[in-house]
Amino acid sequence: MRRIVVFGATSAIAAAVIARFAARGDRLHLVGRDPARLAAVASTCNSNELTTAVADFTDTDHAAALVEAARTALGGAIDLVLVAHGDLGDQARSEHDYSEAERLLRVNLLSVIALLIPLADLLARQGSGQIAVMSSVAGDRGRPRNYTYGAAKGALTIYLQGLRSRLYPLGIVVTTLKLGPVDTPMTTGHAKNSLFTTPTRLAPAIVRAIDRQTRRGREVYLPWYWRPILAIVRNTPEPLFQRLRFLSGR
Repeated sequence: MRRIVVFGATSAIAAAVIARFAARGDRLHLVGRDPARLAAVASTCNSNELTTAVADFTDTDHAAALVEAARTALGGAIDLVLVAHGDLGDQARSEHDYSEAERLLRVNLLSVIALLIPLADLLARQGSGQIAVMSSVAGDRGRPRNYTYGAAKGALTIYLQGLRSRLYPLGIVVTTLKLGPVDTPMTTGHAKNSLFTTPTRLAPAIVRAIDRQTRRGREVYLPWYWRPILAIVRNTPEPLFQRLRFLSGR
């Protein structure tokens, strides 16, 4: 039984992952912004080894307190942290309205870092543990359709690279989950294609990736086919990239 805290527990992807953790008997502490949705996620777990807390992750001044509350709720130690919150936001608005651009950076980057700082310190004191964070393939290259969100996720991925190397000598594992597009309420207004997956199909792959990285940690593309796709996207020269509308278009 692992002692697991999930930040962003009310997202559709996190909820599907949580159900799998609960089914195998893990002890869970779930943190989410919406009380009703958090209660709904908790009610599907059918577990006595579960606690919840409501929090606004953009209130970064209270991030350390959230981490300490999670440690206490789990009996004094944390084996695994899953950070799953984020927001695609309004790309078009963020191009002309600084407040929207700032909000996206705060939700997708700064609020995560605010949690990672006390979490890393806690696990370092323990001398064990794993941090898994949901990032995105959108961070691999800036594209007009989502570059504000992508910039936040790209910066988060780089931050996690540094954190992974910092914590490696201490035996702390950091896993970056680079997710492709998923059919969730967050992508309701987006046109779907064959590359989209669903939370139900993605959850087993996320759990397997986390379990397999318990000794070393790394960046994992999910679903797997995004690794070769993004290798091409990242390495396409910019003059060509800009002429290929299926890559650089809206």
